[in-house]
Amino acid sequence: MPEARILQILSGGAAHGLVRKLQPAFEEEYGCRLAGSFGAVGAMRDQLVAGAPCDLLILTESLIADLSAQGHAVGATSRPLGVVRTGIAVQLGAQEADLSSPAALKALLEQASAIYMPDPAKATAGIHFMKMLAGLGLAAAVAAKLRTFPNGTTAMTELGRSQQTGAVGCTQVPEILSTPGVKLAGLLPEPWGLATTYSAAVCSHAAEATLAVHLIGALTAAEAAATRRDCGFDPAR
Repeated sequence: MPEARILQILSGGAAHGLVRKLQPAFEEEYGCRLAGSFGAVGAMRDQLVAGAPCDLLILTESLIADLSAQGHAVGATSRPLGVVRTGIAVQLGAQEADLSSPAALKALLEQASAIYMPDPAKATAGIHFMKMLAGLGLAAAVAAKLRTFPNGTTAMTELGRSQQTGAVGCTQVPEILSTPGVKLAGLLPEPWGLATTYSAAVCSHAAEATLAVHLIGALTAAEAAATRRDCGFDPAR
């Protein structure tokens, strides 16, 4: 029996839960296996540029556009998956958090025993969170509480495992929804809300370009709209 073809994916962590939901049916239909990496979008870009095997990219819309201009992605294949928002997570069983205003958010972060977050240099939510802390005047005050991890999923996993009462986390909503042990407390209040469009595109050096196109179709199909919503993707504008 021939070995199953492997579709290599480099993706932001926000899409991990969505891909995982569609993976069994896709692998069965096309007789293939999905593999690859899910993490901070900057780290995925670095892996691609360094020559990592890749057939399909799922990254922020702006990063897909940049990579297309640089010849790393096939721009004509790019399709939006949806809009991902950034929120605050708390441990299961924790009290409800007040996120009704910037002042309420500031108080929550000041009172938190620890703050779990993704890479502040390469992760979309991590970069934004550090800007927000500066804007709230909290950068120095909460520096010792920050617990940084390579990506949002890892940060949320560690928050869920933590025995430290009063810890909170911040990352993109899909990474919160797909991680056991944590729950979404709410979105970041304006003016600190962050909505990021994610897109999928075929890599320019794809070994399985046709399979990649089929997976883009599955991820963006009208029939998958409810799954995308459940995984934290709002309809693209």
